[in-house]
Amino acid sequence: MKTLIIERQAVKQNIAVVRERAGRAAIYAALTGDAGGAGLVDMARLLRDEGIGRFAVSEAADAAALRKAGFVDEEILMLRSTADREELEQLVDVNAVCTIGSIDAGLALNGLAESRSTVAEAHIQVDTGLGFGGFLCTEPEKVLSAYRNLPNVAISGIYTQLHSVKADGKDAAAQIQSFQSLLEAIRSAGFETGTVHAAGSFALLHYDDALLDAVRAGSVLLGRCRRTKGDGLQRVGYGEASLEEVRWLPAGHTVGSEQPVTLKRPTRVGVLPVGYQNGFGVARVRDPGFWAAIRRWLRGRRISVRIDGQKVKVIGRIGAMETLLDVTDMKCSSGDLVHFDIDPMYARGFVREYR
Repeated sequence: MKTLIIERQAVKQNIAVVRERAGRAAIYAALTGDAGGAGLVDMARLLRDEGIGRFAVSEAADAAALRKAGFVDEEILMLRSTADREELEQLVDVNAVCTIGSIDAGLALNGLAESRSTVAEAHIQVDTGLGFGGFLCTEPEKVLSAYRNLPNVAISGIYTQLHSVKADGKDAAAQIQSFQSLLEAIRSAGFETGTVHAAGSFALLHYDDALLDAVRAGSVLLGRCRRTKGDGLQRVGYGEASLEEVRWLPAGHTVGSEQPVTLKRPTRVGVLPVGYQNGFGVARVRDPGFWAAIRRWLRGRRISVRIDGQKVKVIGRIGAMETLLDVTDMKCSSGDLVHFDIDPMYARGFVREYR
């Protein structure tokens, strides 16, 4: 059996780091992508036990799943603007906070709320450069029209998503300034902005100017965001599987399909029944550029696992379903447990377990 282990204590350590960085800002736990592969409901329960009561999702079904799991009073924010009637009905049914990123989305939500003789809650989404959705900062009148012309929508917040490739935040400064200018236009028109948030995981760690009324903590909770030395985060998630087979291969034997490796000596090989189809060795591409690509390539050549606490090298490339390990100089046998790093986001075919 292949098991994905989520370490509770490591998550708690990362929550502490987030709290310290966020200061007085409220924390939304961004549970998109099944909580980064850590399990939507299980992660939400752990976070709630640690005092976090605001959650953000990207699917209406996730909002419904949280309510069904007993998250009755917690705020659930839908982090995606939609004009789809079916999705909006699901969100309103579970009293989720919707997102309005366009005139069409606002009218659709208002029309649904009006037909039900109710008022729906929503945040405004602003596009400061990502392009995926939201009102443009250069079109404040469209944003103001949402405040003026949607009587069945209570706008309780406004947010953007910053993007940057530099840790010093200089390339995000203009985005923050544009967002602040839009906020000022809204306030000057006599409207309250409600909860203002701009910082996702990366901005939370790097940009003090982005720490507004609230922050959104997603990949940082698993320690699998873009990191800086000494940030205090712990990487969450590792795999556990048993050796499928142990056998000897002679010198000169080739192993692997893509770029086969020729063994230089008789080698005792352990077969790990985990491959790239299971997410082993799959990593998020973070930093652009030539040298970043070189670093990723070097890391790929140094992939290892642990058996009984001992480091064991992978022979050749990780296969689709299996990976070969060099166990020549250690005592082990089939059935022994192997531990290895794996990003929960890409883990497939594993039973998830919180420890």
